[in-house]
Amino acid sequence: MTLTLPSKALPPEPEFGDALPIGAGCQPVLDFLARRRSASAATLRTPAPSQAQLHDLLRLAARVPDHGKLSPWRFIVLEGEAKAAFVARLEAIAAARPDADKAAGALFKIRIPPLSVAVISRVSEGNIPAWEQQLSSGAVCMNLLIAAQAMGFGGNWITDWYAYDPTVDAVLGLAGGERVAGYVHLGTPAEAPLERVRPNLDAIVSRWTA
Repeated sequence: MTLTLPSKALPPEPEFGDALPIGAGCQPVLDFLARRRSASAATLRTPAPSQAQLHDLLRLAARVPDHGKLSPWRFIVLEGEAKAAFVARLEAIAAARPDADKAAGALFKIRIPPLSVAVISRVSEGNIPAWEQQLSSGAVCMNLLIAAQAMGFGGNWITDWYAYDPTVDAVLGLAGGERVAGYVHLGTPAEAPLERVRPNLDAIVSRWTA
């Protein structure tokens, strides 16, 4: 079944220095977040976001906390014949690994979705700790997931072995200080994702006292 909803045009991107009031009372946003759920990569089919929709999604993904305004991330879009060629390279790399069968078996998660975006963390030397720059990259991945679902698409943020293999880094053309923060797979879910177990807040929330 097709779950994709028609997306509305985004408002113009704010200009530098524009006042951006905090959106108090945006209950629909809270309702959306209360039911946000990643779609299984294996269920993602066409249609994927169009080029215009992908442009909007990446613009929204980049609106994250960024200490020092370093933009410590970039995007590599994998689609069409180029994506198929990239997966073929992954298959060859997987075959040469000690865990060849397991590595090859994991590739369905990137092979099936019609569109994938590799979010690349790139740490710059300077006064901003590397950890903060890497956290900003994670926020980009999460923003992209949220924006995709809000636009009516399914998304899944995955790393797996090919996010950590230096041979794959070379195939992607990563430079020094760069690493894959995750592959965000996008498409139209063939079936609605089911709710999963969520953490018990009583077990993970504490209050510091003097």
